[in-house]
Amino acid sequence: MNALPSFDLATWGAALAIAGMSAVTFLCRIAGVVVMSRVRLTPRMERGLRALPGSIIMATILPVIIDNGIPAILAMAATIIAMMATRIDLVALLVGLGTLSVLRAFGV
Repeated sequence: MNALPSFDLATWGAALAIAGMSAVTFLCRIAGVVVMSRVRLTPRMERGLRALPGSIIMATILPVIIDNGIPAILAMAATIIAMMATRIDLVALLVGLGTLSVLRAFGV
């Protein structure tokens, strides 16, 4: 006779996985804050940290652009030019999407 209640992994597996991933994500974020609070930031490190978001975006988007060919490359170029000219994210987004839409409409 088993006095312990049965534990059905099929029922609780997803909940345990989500709880575990949440805990690990939280610990990773806290570890970053703790480590960076103990590091003296030099001007070079500050420049690198400021450039990091753009680098991550390019590393994420660039393979998709290359896979989609000339229209995507031209649309990204138009987006970059619009962003450099206006410094307004929404304008750059609209220019890029508009460029891609026009190119696709003409079968490029």
